Amino acid sequence: MVNMAPGLPRLMHKTVTVDMVESILEENRTIARGNREHLRSHGIRAFDLLGAVGSGKTLLIERMSEILAARGVRVGAIAGDVAGDDDHRRFLARGIVSENLNTGKECHLDAHLVEHALEHLDLDGIDVLFIENVGNLVCPADFPLGAERRVVVISTTEGDDTVRKHPLIFRDADVCVINKVDLAEPVGVDVDVIERDFRTVNAHAPFIRTNAKTGEGVEDLLEALVGQ
Repeated sequence: MVNMAPGLPRLMHKTVTVDMVESILEENRTIARGNREHLRSHGIRAFDLLGAVGSGKTLLIERMSEILAARGVRVGAIAGDVAGDDDHRRFLARGIVSENLNTGKECHLDAHLVEHALEHLDLDGIDVLFIENVGNLVCPADFPLGAERRVVVISTTEGDDTVRKHPLIFRDADVCVINKVDLAEPVGVDVDVIERDFRTVNAHAPFIRTNAKTGEGVEDLLEALVGQ
């Protein structure tokens, strides 16, 4: 850093940092718009699932894919994780066309990574694409990927203060899912409190209660995403 009058280096650093961050976010938004148009040109409906590790994103995708496959809908998935390919292999085992994305040190997927993943998928063989984001309720909020809707998944085991602690990601959600409702009573969580908190930051998005293990509520989630 260049030595200048007291106070100036900090101000300059802050200005440069803010400008750089906004430039990165704008570039991501531009690529995301391109991804969306690319997917639309192939007739693909895409959904981005966000949520903490263990919230149940992978199992929800598997359950929805089973229902869609029974309807003759061709499903694809992008599995995003910091490392490993566990979810990717789960999707493949279910007969879901899948591409694995590892972010390394990054705590979220970005539109550029998804853009490259799309290059490796047979888009003409997919009707619905699920994008499973890295397990995190903070970082992914500012990085749209090009999906038509963003689904935020939380589980009752995360506590009934989850929305209050992470309001931004819920504010911009198109659908909110509270999963593992069967465990709410054993862990002492009031799902109504979570829904009430959600409504303080997002008045209109569907709030859906699910138990991915049994399939409860999965049809409701699908209806909210793709209709009947």
